[in-house]
Amino acid sequence: MTDFNHDDEHEVARCPGPRWEDILAADDVQPPAFVAEDRYRYLGSEPIDAARYYSPEFFGREIEKMWPNVWQFAARDEDMPEPGDYVTYENAGRSFLIVRQEDGTVRAFHNVCLHRGRKLKADSGSASRFICPFHGFTWNTDGSLRDIPCRWDFAHLTDEKMQLPQAAVATWGGYIFVRDNPEGPSLEEYLDPLPEFFKRWKHEDCVTVAWVGKVVKANWKITMEAFMESYHAYVTHPQLMPFTGDANAAYHVLGEHVNVNYTPFGVISPHIKRAELPEQWIVDEFRKYNGRSADNYDPDKDNANVRVPEGKTARQALGEAMRTTSAQMFGGDYSRISESELLDALVYNVFPNFAPWGGFMPNVVYRWRPWPDQDHCLMEVRVIARVPEGQPRPAGVPLHMLGESERWADAPELGVLGGVVDQDMENMELTHEGLKASKNQRVELGDYQETRIRHFHQALDRYLQH
Repeated sequence: MTDFNHDDEHEVARCPGPRWEDILAADDVQPPAFVAEDRYRYLGSEPIDAARYYSPEFFGREIEKMWPNVWQFAARDEDMPEPGDYVTYENAGRSFLIVRQEDGTVRAFHNVCLHRGRKLKADSGSASRFICPFHGFTWNTDGSLRDIPCRWDFAHLTDEKMQLPQAAVATWGGYIFVRDNPEGPSLEEYLDPLPEFFKRWKHEDCVTVAWVGKVVKANWKITMEAFMESYHAYVTHPQLMPFTGDANAAYHVLGEHVNVNYTPFGVISPHIKRAELPEQWIVDEFRKYNGRSADNYDPDKDNANVRVPEGKTARQALGEAMRTTSAQMFGGDYSRISESELLDALVYNVFPNFAPWGGFMPNVVYRWRPWPDQDHCLMEVRVIARVPEGQPRPAGVPLHMLGESERWADAPELGVLGGVVDQDMENMELTHEGLKASKNQRVELGDYQETRIRHFHQALDRYLQH
């Protein structure tokens, strides 16, 4: 029998069998109420114009009307912990210097010399001042002018006129955001309700332990949208099906800029005919192939052989093992932490291009940027983890940029996650080429499993219409 969600009098089919809420209800420990609350919204069934993904004109409208007006995740606190530390962040024709000030605050400056226009920096690092390598114009780390060689020839330039232009900057959860336009909603308003949800998971207490990037020959939206639904997993990631409830996943619209996909782990995909497959088989497959959690089961540790007790499910056994592992690795009491927060893919998206995972495990954080045009993008995968209790907060690791011929699996710091991302990448370039070659020039979306993609495009349209 097909289940339906009644929303604005529109019936939307759901996968037969247990829903996300049913899976949570069977767990030993319940997650926060907001994880189980059904906040799906029917957003229509109209197709998406394929030209949005490859048209130079459409790309130009994004650069003009959208990118300057949105908050963009530019750096993490651990990327620039000390005064004078800076990160160069570039996107959509802009270049910013994100700089830690003496008082610990952060400022963002346009990374362009006000003399002849050379970029002041092309890297990230630490500096006591910013010297243009072309003619030596120099600025302090607070953006104020420090020196002009041959100042006698520039009597028309005042210190005030030569202050580096600033961009809006704000921080949340250890993340540093920048916005070109000084006007607009505050970061807290923009992220709503993410700050309230993530209070429990405290990303500000985490540091980057892996960070890998690669240029993809596809539009940034094509690449991003591949990570906004679990619908593709059955065909693209068949090794995940023994422990992934792909079609049981939930899709919620949370705010103007925020949506989420909750995918349960520790349950067999509805696509697999279960027959008499034992719960222990689910656990064993999970430990081999789960890109986020499997690496925490060290073969040399006592938890290497997770066994499913009689009367328990694989999901319950995995949750209990993860409580033990988390307490050992990070300290603290995990006895009342839900299975969902320790196992599941709680993948939030913040418009336009920032996707942090929720929960208590080492968290995956995605970012996508045009690099540099509508036909290429830079995809980055970070993994952030909690600092163990009693240990000093370390600096984050630098970006490991993969070359054109390298695969994500060539980044050992990603573990089995690298191979999963490689499977996704096999679709990206051919999707970009296919949309250009499409005869009907339409992208058709599912009403439920792909509602987040529709939510994204409706948010994009609001910016483009201004």
